[in-house]
Amino acid sequence: MKIKKILVSQPKPSSEKSPYFDLERKYGVEVVFRPFIRIEGLTSREFRQSRIPINTHTAVIFTARTAVDHYFRLCKELRFSVPDTMKYFCVSETIAHYLQKYIIYRKRKIFYAETGHAESLLPLLAKHNKETYLYPISDVHDQKLHIPEDGSIKFTKAVMYRTVSNVIRNDEEFDYDMVILFTPSGVKSLMQSFPHFEQGNIAIGAMGSKTIEELKNNGLRLDLTTSPKAPSIAAAMGEYIKEHLDDPEEPRIVQDRFATDPKPEIKPLPKAKVIMPKPEEKKEEKVAKAPARKAATKKAPAKKAVAKKAPAKKTTAKATATKKSETAKKTTSKKAPAKKAAPAKKAAPAKKAAAKKAEK
Repeated sequence: MKIKKILVSQPKPSSEKSPYFDLERKYGVEVVFRPFIRIEGLTSREFRQSRIPINTHTAVIFTARTAVDHYFRLCKELRFSVPDTMKYFCVSETIAHYLQKYIIYRKRKIFYAETGHAESLLPLLAKHNKETYLYPISDVHDQKLHIPEDGSIKFTKAVMYRTVSNVIRNDEEFDYDMVILFTPSGVKSLMQSFPHFEQGNIAIGAMGSKTIEELKNNGLRLDLTTSPKAPSIAAAMGEYIKEHLDDPEEPRIVQDRFATDPKPEIKPLPKAKVIMPKPEEKKEEKVAKAPARKAATKKAPAKKAVAKKAPAKKTTAKATATKKSETAKKTTSKKAPAKKAAPAKKAAPAKKAAAKKAEK
């Protein structure tokens, strides 16, 4: 049986360094990412119906980053300001560092299991047995952390988000050679999307005891899962593909989907030869340049002479102005006597003498 096309029920990784892409490069398979489920958060009204008071708890247990997001979202919707004294217990260091998105990271109030396993968190919870823990979970979850219910650790499970099946269209062709499932909801979504699904030669891989149990309940066969030899599902996929190759010693190598076209080789240009002049030639160049500098210094006074001639234009302008003013005065002086010759005043006595003669 040859494995050519694989369906992984998870979102596509954002990093090119994902081990799934390594499988494509090494064995020439095609990996298609298609999430079978999606996460929906409970509304504040739905959460109030559970009657779980958040303010009575002094610590929170986080087993997933999704739980972190929905815890702080509900606190905001319920108008509950998370106190600075709140303590956080995380399954892994990755989740602990994710808390920086909402709070200031302080070692005295954030604790995590160094091994990354849920069982390693129990001693920390028992050590702080005076705390009252809130444990945010999903409505359908694979219980990673088994907290003893004998009363030694006070805790409350609070459902804050739910998983919803992301049903695939019935008209979509199912031409996969391998299917990888991660949650019981993913198994249910597969059966809802393809009610008449027959496994046949299709290899199915799964993670988690709850997921494997759901597979068996639906009459499906488990072909691969994690093991000490393959601690991750990607490693288990690689081992399974290698066993079912035509020649296991020579895996199929294909071109990397992220590889770019090879750049053309650029040959370096030959270095240009620089011919240095002889010492005698340098002296001749200095002697030839020296007269040129002297000639340039001699031409400089010519500019000064031009600058001196400039004031001459100003004197001529003044002279013309004075001449015009003098001629204007002469003309006005000649026209002035015409105003003085006014015989009208002397003619008045002559009229009076004529009038006296007429009376006589």
